[in-house]
Amino acid sequence: MRTDRFDGRRALWLAAVCYQTYRQYADPDGAFAVPEGFAAAGEIVAFSINQTPEPFGFILESPDEAVVAFRGTSTVSDWLSDALAVQTEYPFAPGAGLTHLGFTQIYRSAREQILAALDRIRPDKRLYVTGHSLGGALSVLCALDVAVHSRFRAPVLYTFGSPRAGNPAFAQAFADRAGPSFRISNLYDAVAYLPPTALKLPLLKQTFEYRHVGALHPLEFGKPSMSANHMIGGYFAALAKRDP
Repeated sequence: MRTDRFDGRRALWLAAVCYQTYRQYADPDGAFAVPEGFAAAGEIVAFSINQTPEPFGFILESPDEAVVAFRGTSTVSDWLSDALAVQTEYPFAPGAGLTHLGFTQIYRSAREQILAALDRIRPDKRLYVTGHSLGGALSVLCALDVAVHSRFRAPVLYTFGSPRAGNPAFAQAFADRAGPSFRISNLYDAVAYLPPTALKLPLLKQTFEYRHVGALHPLEFGKPSMSANHMIGGYFAALAKRDP
């Protein structure tokens, strides 16, 4: 199966996987539904700004494929990390530009366990990296890191309602070094427009530039509230309508 072209059914399946990252977070035991033919190959535990460990997703494995999946914002601490929109040098690839500080801190806290889990998976398997909302930004940071530092040189990235993760230099480095990338975005989803392309923060003279990565695949579903336009269930429903 070719992975350099957008696959609507793959996107629908990965949206369902992303939904399970929220089930994992909400369940006291961290339980979630594992897709048929797959097994859980690792849990992603990360720290947002208050340094309390949180389940942020999981890694799945089948005989032919593997998936790294991240959830979005679910706690006050996560929201505070989202607000840390100053930029820092992307630390996992030389010369790869600047990235959102809050997102980078969260990903850094989970990085070793992700790379260790992938090191236990055969590199001939097709690897997908995916995430919704904040999880989309984390998956962007992860996909480039994995392409540079693991045996999976071209992971396939699908994001849903993702905010921007880095500056133009990072977006270019991602295009040059990472694998295929598909950004699925509801045109009514406010989160997908954050941070703005030019961000001037109060009390700081510097302006931070942000750009998306990957090819845009727009959806259009208008709901009565901002949260409804952003929820992963809305993305799943909209993709399902395209392929009943």
